Amino acid sequence: MPHYGGLDSVLRALADPTRRAVVERLAISPAVVSELAAPFSMALPSLMQHLRVLEDAGVVTSEKHGRVRTVTLRPGALDVLHLWLGEQRTPAERQADRLGIHLTRSAQEAT
Repeated sequence: MPHYGGLDSVLRALADPTRRAVVERLAISPAVVSELAAPFSMALPSLMQHLRVLEDAGVVTSEKHGRVRTVTLRPGALDVLHLWLGEQRTPAERQADRLGIHLTRSAQEAT
């Protein structure tokens, strides 16, 4: 079985809808924390906890310049998730391909 380092922490980080929304926003461009907080009805410390979970999982990085913290989606951070999902999808696709071949043969034999 292949080892997918960091998969569990990425999945835990993305399990929360607020964190998924933050990742979706950061996929567009980096943003300052106050901009990320705007769509949510939560206190800034609560959003900072979400950002900390994403940063601990390696999904985002942040830099502080003075009093302004800018958050960026880390390039390749979701690759481990993509690889794992690809591995899970492959057996199901093979089963679907075999079913399709069987149905095609059955239809040809019936005519």
